Amino acid sequence: MITTQSYDVAIVGGGMVGLATACGLAGAGVKTLVIDAGRSEAVSGHPRLRVSAINQASRRLLNNLGAWQYLDAQRTGRYSRMEVWDKDGLGKIQFDAESLSESVLGAIIENDAIAHALAKRAAELPKLTHLEAVSMDRLAFGERETWLTLSNGEQVSAALVVAADGAQSQVRTLCQIPLTFWDYGHHAIVATVHTELAHADTARQAFFEDGVLAFLPLHDPHLCSIVWSVSPEQAAGLLGVDDEEFAKRLTVAMDGRMGLCSLAGDRQRQSFPLRMRYARHFARHRLLLAGDAAHTIHPLAGQGVNLGFLDAAAIIDTVSGLKQSGKDIGEYRHLRSLERARKADALEMITVMEGFRQLFAGSNPIKKAIRDLGLNLVDSVSPLKTLFIQQAMGKKSELPALCR
Repeated sequence: MITTQSYDVAIVGGGMVGLATACGLAGAGVKTLVIDAGRSEAVSGHPRLRVSAINQASRRLLNNLGAWQYLDAQRTGRYSRMEVWDKDGLGKIQFDAESLSESVLGAIIENDAIAHALAKRAAELPKLTHLEAVSMDRLAFGERETWLTLSNGEQVSAALVVAADGAQSQVRTLCQIPLTFWDYGHHAIVATVHTELAHADTARQAFFEDGVLAFLPLHDPHLCSIVWSVSPEQAAGLLGVDDEEFAKRLTVAMDGRMGLCSLAGDRQRQSFPLRMRYARHFARHRLLLAGDAAHTIHPLAGQGVNLGFLDAAAIIDTVSGLKQSGKDIGEYRHLRSLERARKADALEMITVMEGFRQLFAGSNPIKKAIRDLGLNLVDSVSPLKTLFIQQAMGKKSELPALCR
């Protein structure tokens, strides 16, 4: 006889957003299951290629969840200054934490390190069950609960399912939730590089007429994680050259600002296509979408995971509040306001990112003049500059409780 274990919430996906949501819900007394196709492992050795720029709101969330303490300080970079410039023009903007009486603007941390810290915290919470190396095979929605069949043969039920299973979300596909999407026409090359000059805790981003290059400072003063957004043809060319030629092109692209650059760590380079995705529905009866399952944006401002962590914090707020008040946490009528707020926030970020991308794309002389004027204006007008910094740090007027 097959027995069905019941939970308040079943989260499909054990990445950063899924585990953050789980830790917050379980900490608030919500019986939570995480179905994780991967397996959490301690991060050691060379820096991993995929990193995130964690703003202050996300840092507060991780700290309030009890996960920040499990991050290895020796793998946590920080940036207290940002420099952005138009490589083909005269526009530039610089801002630093000191102008806001802050010590840092944010942190650069490997994605795997964040997920492992959250998994360690998850293991401490009695209301949380974290199933690793297990995937979801089938999903069926009922009026009062949802049933999930897992790859290990188990069957579970939950009042609410949270899809946090990434951009290619299986749950979103099974539920036939349509997507609005477009291809940015760029591939992002990621690598870890050694720089001749110290990065001085500064995040740097250069805009070209045909791409964007970001240098994100890691804990070692001479190591940076790069994200180089170029056309698919350029990406293939950059991946096809040897390490020395790649390093030479990288040094030239940065105008030598970091001195000579060379590939570091395991000297790997990886590339992935950039696409915007925006689910038509972030919620349905007994279902919520979070993180990349709901939205993906261009990485040029490093806000993707921060947007996902805001999803997590908002879900924790809403669902724990419903649970404490004795309401059905899976009824769509109770989830509508959460859906509206998260869709609006994601759409705002998508619009801003697309505006930036379009403004800096191409060599149209009128565009060049507008972007140079705009960057220099923001750089010279204190109120505008302060607003810009606050947005980058995640200092919004309304934040979920765990992000304040």
